[in-house]
Amino acid sequence: METTFTAWDVSRYGGPEVLKPVSRTVPTPKSGQVLIRIRASAVTRADGMMRAGQPKFARLFLGLKRPWTGLVGTCFAGDIVAVGQNVTEFRVGDAVFAEAGLQFGANASHICVDASGSLLLKPDAVTYEEAATLFDGAMTSWHFLTRVAQVQPGETVLILGGSGGLGTAAIQFAKALGAKVTASASAKNADLLRSLGADQVVDYHSEDPLTRRATYDVVFDTLGVSSFGTAKPALTKGGRYMCPVLGLALLRDMVTTGIVGSKKAKFAAAGLLKPAVHREELAEVLALMAKSQFSPVMDRTYPLADLVEAHRYVETGRKRGNVVVV
Repeated sequence: METTFTAWDVSRYGGPEVLKPVSRTVPTPKSGQVLIRIRASAVTRADGMMRAGQPKFARLFLGLKRPWTGLVGTCFAGDIVAVGQNVTEFRVGDAVFAEAGLQFGANASHICVDASGSLLLKPDAVTYEEAATLFDGAMTSWHFLTRVAQVQPGETVLILGGSGGLGTAAIQFAKALGAKVTASASAKNADLLRSLGADQVVDYHSEDPLTRRATYDVVFDTLGVSSFGTAKPALTKGGRYMCPVLGLALLRDMVTTGIVGSKKAKFAAAGLLKPAVHREELAEVLALMAKSQFSPVMDRTYPLADLVEAHRYVETGRKRGNVVVV
């Protein structure tokens, strides 16, 4: 077995150039842990925000002056190569996918995680690359649409940022839930969004989807490009505005609308939910994949050695679906 492995270090906040490859000793799994040889890991917009320490109040949790973990990457898929004592649910050779949690370190060749954590067996029909993305765009969008907004059949849903990892998943999920879906994207991505099930696509370069005299039961801003205040006129009575990018304004609006008004601002840190909830929601996502109601949209795959370039590409804002390193 290999004695060292490759990981990526982030010792200070900044752009993609702060990422540095490092060599580390392959750990021995402790009791209750498994050691995984990573085959693919996601590179997400959220990863870039954490690398940059944005928004700045997030540094209260990530580290005030520098990232306290020193590692990057949250979502991955791979094969179990060793198990610690008291692990009964998994065995060597199992193909799995998981979330690294607050230890980070998914953009690496090996990682140790708790067997009782956010770890699931990978179905044979799902590739490592696809599985590596499920804990980000797929689980987050599924959680927001089903648990936060509780989308019902026949409701109207507007998805802002329809061509990204969250947006491409949200379109498919909203359709599977029986909603009528409008999504925003650049004109070049319109055909992609329609192929995923969007009933209408709005080119945000030429038209603001929130001021087009349409009303929605749910506005899901996957990128944090709007606000509850700007979305409120486009919401129906009882409408819900949701955004996975938490800022002070959204926090204020959540508190205010939780007390007064029929239109609500909502947020949930899907990545911080209990592992049991993660496994439940991902099982639901896998069931949709088995019924061909959802398929992750894959954009680019980079070698792990090109993680800096992968981060630079994600920061252009032009990715269609998901980006992974292998």
